[in-house]
Amino acid sequence: MKKVVKFGGSSLASAEQFKKVGDIILNDTTRRYAIPSAPGKRSNTDTKVTDMLYACYEAAENDKNFSELLKEIKDRYDEIIAGLDLSMTLDAEFEVIQDNFKKKAGTDYAASRGEFLNGKILAEYLGFTFLDAAQVIRFDEDGKFDGEKTEELLRRALNEIEYAVVPGFYGATEDGRIVTFSRGGSDVTGSLVAKAVRADLYENWTDVSGFLIADPRIVKKPESIETITYRELRELSYMGASVLHEDAIFPVREVGIPINIRNTNDPEAKGTLIVESTCRQPKYTITGIAGTDGFASITIEKAMMNSEIGFCRKVLEVFENNGISIEHMPSGIDTMTIFVEKKEFEEKEQKVMTEIHKAVDPDHIELESDLALIAIVGRGMRATRGTAGRIFSALAHSNINVKMIDQGSSELNIIVGVRHDDFKSAIKALYEIFVLTQL
Repeated sequence: MKKVVKFGGSSLASAEQFKKVGDIILNDTTRRYAIPSAPGKRSNTDTKVTDMLYACYEAAENDKNFSELLKEIKDRYDEIIAGLDLSMTLDAEFEVIQDNFKKKAGTDYAASRGEFLNGKILAEYLGFTFLDAAQVIRFDEDGKFDGEKTEELLRRALNEIEYAVVPGFYGATEDGRIVTFSRGGSDVTGSLVAKAVRADLYENWTDVSGFLIADPRIVKKPESIETITYRELRELSYMGASVLHEDAIFPVREVGIPINIRNTNDPEAKGTLIVESTCRQPKYTITGIAGTDGFASITIEKAMMNSEIGFCRKVLEVFENNGISIEHMPSGIDTMTIFVEKKEFEEKEQKVMTEIHKAVDPDHIELESDLALIAIVGRGMRATRGTAGRIFSALAHSNINVKMIDQGSSELNIIVGVRHDDFKSAIKALYEIFVLTQL
């Protein structure tokens, strides 16, 4: 059996946390490949090492003295090394980093050093082989990820190594230029390694015991999700649930490897198991609730719109030509409403409206901003009657006006639009009717 284990920044923020990680890995010999993030915050007032590296490189790029900033970063790592009683030193690595900062090697290079250095320490602490991600995670000349080449390189390298540490978050082009994934990209690295070695399980260790049914910043002590499918996770991640980088799903999904979200500080907790499909019935009708605000809606009215061939296409082309992505598009006989991100739309709103008038000659266009979208997701909704009715009932009981409701064809999710001011109240009301009252 082979397991790939990824540990987030909070799990590796200090020597104390490193020891917890070491116990977790070394107590299970099937945990063969470890992917570390850079050290995260040790407290709420602390700074993540990645952010320290960005600030340090910005000073270097502006030809300012960055030696003190780099020393602060080195001190963080030296503190971890001392706390683990290791005899290693990172002096040589920091000399190279200092030299490359002076040569202005790039922001991606600077950011990647957090994972690189943490990987060095973790490999030494575990007695594992260190494998630089720059050798096995490949990007093309334009900085686009090359999945096919990456799998080939990973499989060839790890086939020769029984136990390895591969730093997360970055890779390189063929000529050695460092390229990073987006923030949180260590999740993606772990998923790529799991796919390449055909792992039996990909464990993603963080500071929470799996996915929660709702945002704990909104709902007090929400229950955790025991099992969730890839598709459900995608829906929740898209709407703001952020325990796992959403791109981390695809590599393991292709080969059916489950993901287990675990808590480094509570290793006995089972966490959340993410699977392709399951016969397990969810505890509640819904699996989770997630939402995000900052949307605007554009409602276009025109008499006999439904009989005008190509009407919707012409409207959508206006948004496409202006580089604006569309979130949802509910429609009626004589109206269609388009939901977009407010930030993306605001700068181009008048241009878009003018072009819509030219394209379809509408009777009226109405704009509305400060809207929020909330997704109610669950495989159990297919077999349960009246789910939409319960949603309306819960929101009406809380005096919340529904601006939009849209159910996906898969019957896996229902999305409702509400005013920004009603966002948190709506999530609380939905959690109460589907979880607390167990309807």
